[in-house]
Amino acid sequence: MVARDGLDLQGKCGLITNHTGVLRSLSSTVDMLREKCSLTALFGPEHGVRGDIQAGENVTSYTDKKTKLPVYSLFGDDISESEKALASVNTVVFDIQDVGARFYTYAYTMTDAMELCARHGIKFVVLDRPNPLGGIKAEGTVLDRRFSSFVGRFPTPTRCGLTIGEFALMINETEKIGCDLTVIPMEGWKRELYYDETDLVFLQPSPNIPTVDTAFAYIGTCIFEETNLSEGRGTTKPFEMIGAPWLDSGAVIERMGQQEGVILRECSFVPTFSDYKDSFCRGIQLHITDRDAFSPFAVGIRLLDAIRKTHSELEIAPDITKLMGTDEIFKEDFSPDLFTEREMKKTAEWQKLSKNWYLY
Repeated sequence: MVARDGLDLQGKCGLITNHTGVLRSLSSTVDMLREKCSLTALFGPEHGVRGDIQAGENVTSYTDKKTKLPVYSLFGDDISESEKALASVNTVVFDIQDVGARFYTYAYTMTDAMELCARHGIKFVVLDRPNPLGGIKAEGTVLDRRFSSFVGRFPTPTRCGLTIGEFALMINETEKIGCDLTVIPMEGWKRELYYDETDLVFLQPSPNIPTVDTAFAYIGTCIFEETNLSEGRGTTKPFEMIGAPWLDSGAVIERMGQQEGVILRECSFVPTFSDYKDSFCRGIQLHITDRDAFSPFAVGIRLLDAIRKTHSELEIAPDITKLMGTDEIFKEDFSPDLFTEREMKKTAEWQKLSKNWYLY
C-alpha cells in the first residue's frame, strides 16, 4: 500500500524516521534509501529512532550500530546540534507513522524540520502513510493559537482526518512555511479505511499506542495526562483505561449514561510505572463497539466533566489547555455538550478547507 517509487534523490540525504519507517515487507526505509542516495544521517522524533523511549524523555546523539550512521534527536530541550546536522544535507526525507491526533508530536517534528529546510533551501520529501483513524472524520477543538505548543502547534482539530503527507501540504501553505516539499503518495489507500483494514502491519507508533483502538481512545483520553488520574500508562491498555485510587467508577459511569459506539466498564488496575505506580486504581475502561459511531473527543470531555461533578478530589492542571487547545474547561458554566456542539461547527468549517489538500 505504501508507494516508494518516484524518489529522485541527489546529493547528501538525511532521514527523519523511527521503527515505523518500513516497507510493506517490514524491511527498513533506511536500507531502501541507502540504495537510492548518499544517506549521511538519521534523525529521530520523540521516543527515538527505535521507538523505545518513554514520553518526554530526552535522547542524546549516538552512532547506529548497524548502519554506522550518526543519529540525532529532534526532540528535547537542546537540539541545536541536530539542527546543524540537518542543515548540512541536500534533501531531508520524512518517514514516520502518525496517529492522527493533534497532540501527537511527530507532526511538529516534521513541520519544524520543514521550516529549517525552507530557511536553508533544502528539499523535503514526505513518504506518506495511512491515518490509522481513517480520513473521513474530523472532530474535537480547533486549537486557539494562544495555547500553541509542541503538543499542538497550529489551529487544527484534535482529530484532523488527514494523512501526514496531506497535513504537510496544508501546513506548508497555510502557515506560509515555503518549503520545497514533495509528498510521495500511497497506492491503494482510501479515506474510509482504518489502519487495520489495510494490507499493512500496524507497528505501534510509540510505546503507549499499541493498537488502532488505542489510537481512537487517545483522541479522548489524552487530556487525562493533565489531571490527577492515571491515563493507563503502565498497563497493557494505555488510554483505553483511566482511573485513580479514589475514583468511584460506578457512579461516574452512571452519570455518563449510554454513549454511542463505546461501552464504559468498571475495571481495576495497578500501573507498573507512571502515575500511581504500584498502587491499586479503580478505573473505567473504554470498549469501542462501533468506530464509525464513536466520537472519542466528545466522550473524553463528558467523562472528565462527569468525574469533576462526582469527585472533589479531581485536579486539573493548567497545561490541559495545551492538549485541549482552549481554556473553556475552566469556565464555571462549562457544559460538555454545548462545548462539543460549538466546536463541531468550527471543525466542520476547518474540514471544508482541508479538502483542498486531499491526495486520496
